[in-house]
Amino acid sequence: MGQKTTGSGVRLIHPQAIFFDFDGVIVESIDIKVQAFQDLYAEHGDEVVRKVIAYHKAHEGISRVIKIKNCHQALLGIDLGETEHRALCQEYATIVEEKVVYCDGVAGALEFLKTRDGRDRFFVASGTPEDELRRITARRALDQFFSGVYGSPKKKDAIVTEILNKFGYDPSQCLFIGDAMTDLDAALATNVPFIGRVGEGRHNPFPTGTRVIQDMTELNVD
Repeated sequence: MGQKTTGSGVRLIHPQAIFFDFDGVIVESIDIKVQAFQDLYAEHGDEVVRKVIAYHKAHEGISRVIKIKNCHQALLGIDLGETEHRALCQEYATIVEEKVVYCDGVAGALEFLKTRDGRDRFFVASGTPEDELRRITARRALDQFFSGVYGSPKKKDAIVTEILNKFGYDPSQCLFIGDAMTDLDAALATNVPFIGRVGEGRHNPFPTGTRVIQDMTELNVD
């Protein structure tokens, strides 16, 4: 795969595979996840909610399973037992799943997936629990476009490494598209080129020099 930029767009030339984060790259679900954390911690007061949201935003792309456990421990002094932890994770999932199924897609994402028509292998590598992620992609009729949909508890770099090894892909001939530092970290760890998605009005979390796009309409493919 080669890459070149043309204006504000990024042109991809014959990638062997493309790895996508899901939230904020395929669907506009970032604010849904923020609201879910607000709802989950509302009973603990505004100050706790503020700190939880700050933690969530600083660790975008990390599984809510880890975030909930860490927030309870660090902000509430509560070391969650397995049963209570599972119940809170399920409550969070109940809040978000239906909303993510029906939220808007990122501009250009569906069109991009459709126009490739199997010419590239597409994979989702997300921090969302895998079972939930697969239900969401199926209900949105997106599963048909992906060769694999993967989520937590596996980390993104492990997901990418597993796929690279399974299919014998050359990392330099693949691409990772994500909207968080965890995505960039996974790309760097696996030597896969990276493009960051930074939506309009969103903070750019990426280091200077990182290729970024505002939405998927800026991706051009040869």
